[in-house]
Amino acid sequence: MSKLLYKVISIGASVLGGILAGAIFKRVWRVTADEDEAPSATDARSSWSEVLIAAAIHGAIFAVVKAALDRGSATAARELTGSWPGDGDESDAAAEAERAK
Repeated sequence: MSKLLYKVISIGASVLGGILAGAIFKRVWRVTADEDEAPSATDARSSWSEVLIAAAIHGAIFAVVKAALDRGSATAARELTGSWPGDGDESDAAAEAERAK
């Protein structure tokens, strides 16, 4: 039951995360490129480098937001239910954290 609850909350967080990542990307692009809109891949007026840089920045922002939300959701689920909802178990996570030090 706790994994089902985690999945429902995780899906909602993912939707909000996508919206948040898009808003962050638009703001970053506006500041760095001094343009209101990022180029689309099919925009003939944009260079390859501009399109690929925009895609890389967008992908990086999306990945960081997704990872932060996934990790936050899993941590919150552990706080609420007492068990880790993701891959591995708590003893694996504790051992991994110890090795990272």
